[in-house]
Amino acid sequence: MELTILGNTVRHAVEHVEVFPAPAGISIVTLANDELASMCPVTEQPDLSSVVIEYVPNGWCIESKSLKLYLWGFRDRAVFAEALSAEIASEVMTTAQPERVTVTLTQRPRGGIEVEAVTTLTR
Repeated sequence: MELTILGNTVRHAVEHVEVFPAPAGISIVTLANDELASMCPVTEQPDLSSVVIEYVPNGWCIESKSLKLYLWGFRDRAVFAEALSAEIASEVMTTAQPERVTVTLTQRPRGGIEVEAVTTLTR
């Protein structure tokens, strides 16, 4: 696969993450972001979350700049935390094709309630 984002100026969200060949010896990769923004699908109020993506590579690794731009695409999307966790896990599984991926999304409290949604997919 060819990397088209890294090394280029990209000023918009992207629909998919990009991948590169996994180096030998890599057994687990963890990527974290504490600035994931989305909107509540009922009230359209902003939701802020942190997300941790852990995967076991099977030939490919996720390029981090493309992940940042992929996550940026949720800032204007109305989506529940649980669906957001599942969508991110599905994107990683489809694009990077790991042995396993676990996405832990923690939505910051609003109304005093913190939501943590965990999605695990296995090949």
